[in-house]
Amino acid sequence: MNPEVLGLFLLAGLFLLILFGFPIAFTLIFVAAIAGYLGIGLGVFQMMVVQFEHTMELSTLAAIPLFVFMGLILERAALMDRLFGAFRMLFAPVRGSLYLAVILTAAVFAMATGIVGASVTVIGLMAGKMMIRAGYDTRLSAGAIAAGGTLGILIPPSIMLVVLGPILRVSILELFAAAVMPGLMLAALFVVYCMVRCYFQPHLGPALPVEERAPSGMHIAREFAIGVIPLAVVIAATLGSILAGLATPTEAAGMGAAGALALTLLYRRMTWEKFRGAMLQTLQTSSMVLILIAAANFFGSVFSLLGTPFLITEWLLELGLSNAMLLLLLMLMMFLLGWFLDWAPIVLIFIPVMFPVIQELDIDMVWFGAMVAVCLQTAWLSPPVALSAYFLKGVMSEWQLKDIYLGMVQFLALQLTGLLLLATFPQIALWLPSVLLGR
Repeated sequence: MNPEVLGLFLLAGLFLLILFGFPIAFTLIFVAAIAGYLGIGLGVFQMMVVQFEHTMELSTLAAIPLFVFMGLILERAALMDRLFGAFRMLFAPVRGSLYLAVILTAAVFAMATGIVGASVTVIGLMAGKMMIRAGYDTRLSAGAIAAGGTLGILIPPSIMLVVLGPILRVSILELFAAAVMPGLMLAALFVVYCMVRCYFQPHLGPALPVEERAPSGMHIAREFAIGVIPLAVVIAATLGSILAGLATPTEAAGMGAAGALALTLLYRRMTWEKFRGAMLQTLQTSSMVLILIAAANFFGSVFSLLGTPFLITEWLLELGLSNAMLLLLLMLMMFLLGWFLDWAPIVLIFIPVMFPVIQELDIDMVWFGAMVAVCLQTAWLSPPVALSAYFLKGVMSEWQLKDIYLGMVQFLALQLTGLLLLATFPQIALWLPSVLLGR
């Protein structure tokens, strides 16, 4: 069989097995080993060893367990509760104050953890029942929580960006800088949408009753100083040191993890069980991500040697589409894949397969990386799968899945608006890298 055609069967078999529910990492290894043996020979097994060794030696990937640990420590120490409480007291007299508090809390916490499931779950636990008691609209509440929680996949230090950088052959620092403004733009779109709707439809989010407000301005200042400023200092030291070029992502991740641990000890929120649980979950999450990266690198090497990516590139270029239409087609394919798959297989399989096509587009890879991040964030809110809906339903059984979906669709429209703005005005992503790095 022609090697290029064998590669197509390899790709089809891979997606078929993934849709049947087989573990992605082991499916990648199995399919690549079989196809590689048929198309290349016994050398494929030596290639597998080399690719795994090379992946595990990448120093940049050491940032993954450190960022995961940082986020889990802050989550388990309940610092997000204090952050949410401070924002809730500050905006209590305003219509839609809980929507505002939810989105701001999610945006700040996204700078501490890139784990979307954890953010949606924790925010749902904190704010869901409070929104019900305050008479807030179920659909708008569900949409705000789900959309806010997904900011963690985009706003640095996002684990996805750490993985995406080497694939696109750009520095993680550049991707982090490029993702900041799109993330803040989306958070601003969410806030403006909620506040405008509450202004014209007060019943959707009434101001909190007097008995639930802070007794004085000093009390608000104290909660803000305790709940927001220390966490902001840790995040600024971590993210700021990366963007300022003072530390590599791995070094900054180490500082962030140490700072998060020190902060939880200072607040006396840390116990041995919480620390042990965070360590174990960090080990599980990091191991899963790293073996996925190694398996995907092996798969990509076999796939490239078979020559299939270049065959696909020729087919797409022969369609005669403009660069803009090809880019739109790639984004559409990623968006549709996001309905059924997590970000990891899309970033680790789809983008390497399509990389020759992406190179032919002659576009800025940093801007493209920001586009990918926003597109995959959008997929978290897209039915029929929409993983954020199931995370939220798991902690808010009072809400019907239909209402959660209908709430998320409103914010999906905002996400698509943000993606369109980013595609039309690349400087939204490229401005900060140009200022910080002189690109």
